[in-house]
Amino acid sequence: MTARQHGNRLARSVAGAALLAAACSGGSTTVGPAPSAPPPTTPATPLNVSGWVTAQAGTMPLVILAPHGGDLSPDELPTRSCAGCVVINDAETQELAYAIASAFETRTGKRPFVVVNRLHRRKFDANRELAEATGGYVPLNPLWQLFHERVDSAKAGALRVHSRVLVLDLHGHAHTKQRLEIGYLLSASQLRMSNDALAPAMSMSSISRLAALRPATDTGAQLVRGPRALGSRFAALGVPAVPSDVDPAPLVEDPYFSGGYNTERHGSFAGGAVDAIQIESYRVGIRDTPANRARFAETVVTAVLGLLGDYYGWGPK
Repeated sequence: MTARQHGNRLARSVAGAALLAAACSGGSTTVGPAPSAPPPTTPATPLNVSGWVTAQAGTMPLVILAPHGGDLSPDELPTRSCAGCVVINDAETQELAYAIASAFETRTGKRPFVVVNRLHRRKFDANRELAEATGGYVPLNPLWQLFHERVDSAKAGALRVHSRVLVLDLHGHAHTKQRLEIGYLLSASQLRMSNDALAPAMSMSSISRLAALRPATDTGAQLVRGPRALGSRFAALGVPAVPSDVDPAPLVEDPYFSGGYNTERHGSFAGGAVDAIQIESYRVGIRDTPANRARFAETVVTAVLGLLGDYYGWGPK
């Protein structure tokens, strides 16, 4: 199965096309293609895209991505209007990425690598394949390439720190249930399987490398909903999450985001030493104010340090 076929299978497993279109709306359910507009004019000279991606170097084996929280909306760029394009931002996820990075540095003296898309999602979507990411506006192709080059560079830098690396892809959702949705490229229906039935699917997840290594004697479903899984660590710290040991799988009627293009491309689904996990956060109490972002950032530091220690063999020195 190719990566694209795997991504298509995952998309079909999400309950309802409308819910899929509403992914990461950051507090709004207004989604879908923008109103039709005249065909965009190709600029006379190539776009200078370098300022539309921010990358910060780190000193620990963790890479944080914020692909949908950009604040720039240049008039010279057309609004994405392709079929299925989502143009609503994941509110405050850019700010959350920086808050988490700063919280790591304050507590440990180590800082994660950070890559942020600066453009608003109506102009560019950094969590989609090329044509959908740019809305078909070819002059933005170099931005898509630059974003993923900077993620690749961050991963390479993190691998110079430690032999195994984790990517966290930050998003926001507007679902009714106020809980984190932790995505491993495992569909909601897969998560509703028994532990024994789910175990073989771990080799097709975004943490397949971790699953192969069997860290801390944990295997299979334990890695996503055992007591040391990331969602379980959040739940133990007072932030509800699915999957976790207390909330092992979404109900049939629950919307759930299992991971996207970045989780697939930059995780270990296709091999390699880098795992990836998508975190979809609710807004109120998590992303909505500077104080709440700072509070949640401290929770992320505690949860992820535990995960890195137990599963990746790394801790700050």
